[in-house]
Amino acid sequence: MAAPASKPWTRPIITLEEHFLSHAATANPNPKTSAFKAMPSLWSQFTELGSQRLADMDAGHVSLQVISHGPGDLNATQCRETNNQLADAVRANPARFAGFAELPMDSPQEAAAELNRTCGGGINGVKFVGALVDSHTESGVYYDGPEFDVLWSEASKLNVPIYIHPTWPTDNLVTAYESPNLSSDVTTAILAFGFGWHSDVAIHVLRLYAAGVFDRFPKVKIIIGHMGEMIPYMLQRIERVSGRWGKERSFREVYDSNIWITTSGNWALDPLACILRNTKHDRIMYSVDYPFAKAPDGLKWLQELEGSGMVTEEELDDISWRNADRLLRLDVKET
Repeated sequence: MAAPASKPWTRPIITLEEHFLSHAATANPNPKTSAFKAMPSLWSQFTELGSQRLADMDAGHVSLQVISHGPGDLNATQCRETNNQLADAVRANPARFAGFAELPMDSPQEAAAELNRTCGGGINGVKFVGALVDSHTESGVYYDGPEFDVLWSEASKLNVPIYIHPTWPTDNLVTAYESPNLSSDVTTAILAFGFGWHSDVAIHVLRLYAAGVFDRFPKVKIIIGHMGEMIPYMLQRIERVSGRWGKERSFREVYDSNIWITTSGNWALDPLACILRNTKHDRIMYSVDYPFAKAPDGLKWLQELEGSGMVTEEELDDISWRNADRLLRLDVKET
C-alpha cells in the first residue's frame, strides 16, 4: 500500500543556521575552506546570496532565512566586509533574508564593537538579529575567559542572541585523536561533522557555565544547533555533576532560561523525541544548515513530524517559525 500523501504545507518557515562564504573569505581561503571547491555545486551555493538560495528556499517552503558566515577565523576588516556584503543581500531581499553578524573572535573588544555596529546601529538601514560565531578560534581559544565579558555584555545590552556553531578541530585535537589505522579524511570526519564538533560545542557551553558567564550575564541568549549539540541527551548527568560547581543557578535553570536549540540538518525524529521530553518547547527552532543540507529535505522532515503525532499543531507552528520569530523579533506574517 502506498504511503499517504503529505498535506500541503501552509505554515511559515524560518531557518537560522544557513551559511554563505563572503568575498572577503574566498579572496584568501584557508585549506579547509578551499576543500569545498572540489564540490562545484556546493561551492556555487555557498558563495551565492541570490537566485540559487531563493530557489532552494522556495522548494522547501522557507519563508525567511537568517544567513550567517561559514566556519573559519576572519579578522576585523574581513568581518566588516563580510557583514557589509550580507547587509546588501538583506537589503535586496528584506522579506526573505535576515542576518547574523560575523565577529572577529580573536579580538573580543573588536567583536563587541562589530556586534554593536551590525545589531545596534545597523548597516545602511539593515540591523542584524544577532551573531553566529565558531565554537573556538583557529588557535583553540574558547570564550569563557574574562576578556570576552565585553562581548557577552554587549549582547545582553542589545538583547540579541549569540549562536555558537561548530568549527574545524584544532591541530592539537587532530594530533591527540589521529590513528595510524585511520585515513586523515576519516579522522577529520570523526572530529568534525561526524561527531566531534558537536561535542565540542557542548563542552564550550559547559565551560561558559562553569566559568560563571551566565551568573555575570543572566540575560545572555545562546543558540546551539544540530538538535542541541548532544546536551539534551546528557542533560540529567550534566545537572548532577554541575551541581557541585557552586554557580548561582543550576545548569537546568540556565538551560531553560538562556539556551535555544535548532534542528539544523539532523533529519531524524528520534533525537527530537528526547528533546521534547526535557526541553521547553518554546526553545526548539527548525533550521536546515544550507548549503550542507537542503530545504526540500527539511520540509519532508517537518511533514514527517506533522504526521507523527509527537507535537500539537500549535507546537509545530512554534518549532517551524514562531519560536524563532519571537526570539529574533523578525515579524514574519502568518499566511
